[in-house]
Amino acid sequence: MKQALRIILASALLTAAGTKAVPALAEPLRSDVQVSVVHTGDLDLSGSDGRRQLQLRLSQAAREVCGAASDFDLAGKNDVRRCRDAVLAKARSDSDALIAARSTQGSITLAAIR
Repeated sequence: MKQALRIILASALLTAAGTKAVPALAEPLRSDVQVSVVHTGDLDLSGSDGRRQLQLRLSQAAREVCGAASDFDLAGKNDVRRCRDAVLAKARSDSDALIAARSTQGSITLAAIR
């Protein structure tokens, strides 16, 4: 009889622990993803002025998604710089493909985890 009660108690405890763990496991890993969409439909990407304007928009979007660090936080400044470099490299690759396709409609999405 005692053995049966121990098994039932252990089973109940494991079930309760499993029930409590499910919501924690269901949550997204990161909730601090920053996203910015750069629209290009109003730009003439066949000319240098349109491409220059696109680069300015991409740089601004990279600043938005990567954020900023305090002047006293050197490690944070380096992290922000690396983030911007990586985000801009991907965005420039996407913009090159958009220009090569001579698309008049489109957008480029930039994203970073902060």
